[in-house]
Amino acid sequence: MADGTASLAGRTVVITGASRGIGAAIAARVTGLGATLIRVSRSTMPQLHDAIDLRADLGDPRERDNALRQITALHGLPDVVISNAGGFILAPLEETTDALLREQLAINLEAVFAVARHFLPPMRARGSGVHVIIGSVADGRPFAGNAAYAASKYGVRGLHEVLCEEFRGTGVRCCLISPGPTDTSVWDPVDPDHHEGFTPRAEMLRPDDVADAVIYAITAAPRVHVESIRLGPA
Repeated sequence: MADGTASLAGRTVVITGASRGIGAAIAARVTGLGATLIRVSRSTMPQLHDAIDLRADLGDPRERDNALRQITALHGLPDVVISNAGGFILAPLEETTDALLREQLAINLEAVFAVARHFLPPMRARGSGVHVIIGSVADGRPFAGNAAYAASKYGVRGLHEVLCEEFRGTGVRCCLISPGPTDTSVWDPVDPDHHEGFTPRAEMLRPDDVADAVIYAITAAPRVHVESIRLGPA
């Protein structure tokens, strides 16, 4: 989607869940376009020149709040926030314990909500900002064995749609990017190549495909509000 002319020079971008997969691909693209990058992840992040890194489990309210306050105190208000951190489980309803459900809601919904609540009101006061949520095909299409994950992702889509209305016309633009199956390590325990009904890994999207969509959304002209992008294998 990117046309090669985009630039993020002079802009500060925060990416959560930046240690691998889609988050790592977005981070590499953002730095390549000249942005000041702040990465947040609970696990070790690959070395990236000039990136500012914070280790925090965003599913933990205390760690999350400390990280968000630290970003603002040390680096000011970012221009772009990309909520990518998330968890993925597959389990039928009867095997989905309360603990598993809470785990999915904590990282996939509560963390996204908290990040938005921290950054969007001051962006509105400033009159500019871009907020991107990495959703999923499961935020609009049901799949068997997917109850907890789908509940969290449908919730995120609802949150995003409300944010679009609350911040419309303020200079803050909100985008939900919902990719289909993407070949990352989250599929390693599932082994989709040997399970009927799953997309083979060779046919899945690649993290760079999702990163392209993110770059399109965050570098669009200020007059353009890219509210949602859905991606799927061809």
